[in-house]
Amino acid sequence: MSGSNSSHQDVDIDLAGLFRAVWARRRRVLLATVAVAGLAFVGTSLVAPDYRAETRLLIESREPAFSSGSQQAQQQAAPSFDDQAIASQVQILQSVDLIKQVARNMKLYELKEFDPTADPSAISDILVMLGIKSNPLDLAPEERVLKEFIEKLQVYQVEKSRVVAIQFTSKDPKLAAAIPNEMAKVYLDLQSGAKLDTNSEASRWLEPEIANLREKVREAEAKVAAYRSSSDLLPTGQTGNFASQQLNDISLELARLRGEKANAMARAEGVRSALAAGRSPDTIADVVGSQLIQRLKETETNLQGQIADLSTTLLDGHPRLKGLKSQLRDVRQQIELESRKILSSLQNEAKTAELRERELVKQLNTLKAASAQAGEDQVGLNALEREATAQRQLLETYLARYREATSRTAEAATPADARMVSGAVVPTEVHFPKVLPITIVAALATFLAYSVAIMLAELFSGRALRPVDATARREEPEIDEARAQGHPVDDKARRETAAKAMPAVNSLLAATAEERPSHRHAEDAAEEAGDYTIESVADHLIDSGAPLALVVSPGGDAGSTATVLLARALSEAGRRVVLIDLTGSACPTRLMAPAADLPGITDLLTGNAAFSDTIHADRLSEADIIPQGTADAVRAMRAVDRLRIILNALWDAYDVVVVECGPADAGAISRIAPSLETDIIISAGNMTSETIVETVVALAERGHTEIALMTGSETQRSGPARRRAA
Repeated sequence: MSGSNSSHQDVDIDLAGLFRAVWARRRRVLLATVAVAGLAFVGTSLVAPDYRAETRLLIESREPAFSSGSQQAQQQAAPSFDDQAIASQVQILQSVDLIKQVARNMKLYELKEFDPTADPSAISDILVMLGIKSNPLDLAPEERVLKEFIEKLQVYQVEKSRVVAIQFTSKDPKLAAAIPNEMAKVYLDLQSGAKLDTNSEASRWLEPEIANLREKVREAEAKVAAYRSSSDLLPTGQTGNFASQQLNDISLELARLRGEKANAMARAEGVRSALAAGRSPDTIADVVGSQLIQRLKETETNLQGQIADLSTTLLDGHPRLKGLKSQLRDVRQQIELESRKILSSLQNEAKTAELRERELVKQLNTLKAASAQAGEDQVGLNALEREATAQRQLLETYLARYREATSRTAEAATPADARMVSGAVVPTEVHFPKVLPITIVAALATFLAYSVAIMLAELFSGRALRPVDATARREEPEIDEARAQGHPVDDKARRETAAKAMPAVNSLLAATAEERPSHRHAEDAAEEAGDYTIESVADHLIDSGAPLALVVSPGGDAGSTATVLLARALSEAGRRVVLIDLTGSACPTRLMAPAADLPGITDLLTGNAAFSDTIHADRLSEADIIPQGTADAVRAMRAVDRLRIILNALWDAYDVVVVECGPADAGAISRIAPSLETDIIISAGNMTSETIVETVVALAERGHTEIALMTGSETQRSGPARRRAA
């Protein structure tokens, strides 16, 4: 904070003076602190103490252990307690009906604590007579107790849980514990009673519904039986009807019979082909399998053996050999005859199978028509059966619910969806007032308030303000000492170069000649040259319409602070302004940016951030700032040529772009400035005239002719005024 004295000197707050003022009045401060602490101690000690107790309930779904319903059905029927459900339970605990029930159970209307207006004071009677206050006795005693009860009650949900806390405050510690416990008991009874009423109502409603459903089920099943009988849809114990079952059986029999027919025909064809070809019957399976053929084959074999034995001793014309050969021919004829009989048998078997096939095909065709008609009738039967099944399932559901409801009509069978997890105990500590903490807080508040009042009085009286121009006076002897030690100072060349750049420096140059007057003389000469305040520089930038202002602050953070004030002054004047922080100390960033680690100009130059991410709003004005940034400054300076592209982009969005360069040299300014005609502002701050001249000369030697000087605000006018070179 700064102000001005009668001589328009810069001033600052003397913190040591403020503390000295408080120390000088320490007795008053201590006396006031002790007095207020004593009053607080006595006052809190005289107040009747209040005690607070708490009961906690856990809201959860509870079912009786002997419930006849299935566990899955219980889980589906169980209510889910989310945050809204818990909040609803909190409101129920604060309901008027529940509080009235507790008041009646504990006879609270007989206690004076819950009806203090029953015995009004004389002052209260006077206020009632004057019409200032309504008569509290107009309310019913129950309403007065209810009002007092609600003021002492607090019900809330414990954060991130299904626990509800009931707190009650009373001057009687036993009563403070008894009331929340009674509230929990009444609440659980109400919840259990509500469940009991629900089950009783469900039982009463289900009884006539069950009777009606039974009649509907009987009628539906009678319709099914009548329709089945009229349509001749006899049940088969399977999914299909009788006609479909017959059709299926005949189809299977027909397939089997066709297989047998094909087999018989194939066997007969085999026997026929063998006989026609003259092959031996031994190759035919049906012939070989005949027992008669087997016996004949054995006889043939014996005869062949005998003939072979006798042929070794007898001639072919021997009668015995002729007899055996005749028997052999007879046996072979019998074998052939028997083979033909087998062939006839197979042919007859094939014909029989063919006849049976024809009969089965006729039956199959007949059953197909019957099955089609039965299918149409089955559609109607299925509809009737579905209706009967639906009625039967509904009846079973109602019966199950009825049994469940009747089993819960007893009080023990309907537990409340809550249980007490922490009962209130008689408190031993006073809830209010806390004598010692209140006394300490009152003492500290009194001490701080009295000290602040003393400091404000010192500030408003001006006794805590001190001038700040002593620094400039201390810098002048250093320059004179340098001259006395023989260091060369080319004042003439400096004057000529500075005069080309800024005519207003002539007054300063005159003040720094070898016949140098006092420092005050130099300041007077600067004031005669013009006004270089922050406000006047802002007016100059507005009048000239300059889109860019490069600010050099050889004095460091003091000059950068003035640049921040310049940007805010432009913003207050209605200009859209942005300030770019190119300083090494990041002073503008600290004064304007919301945080110190925001992306800024160094991030933009190195390509680490987008353009929009580097522009931030000023904390105290409508101006914007591009802070110093978080990237490596050395790496960013390597891409300083990109700064001109950035400035061109900002000109399109803002009326004025202010670039704070800090104590940069003339070479760095030349690299940044888009042209030699760019407006350059020297933020002088507390700089000496010699330093100002050196800065102006260095810039002029680089060809910069548009230079302005800024030394402070209207309340800090100690430097020369602004001028622009022709």
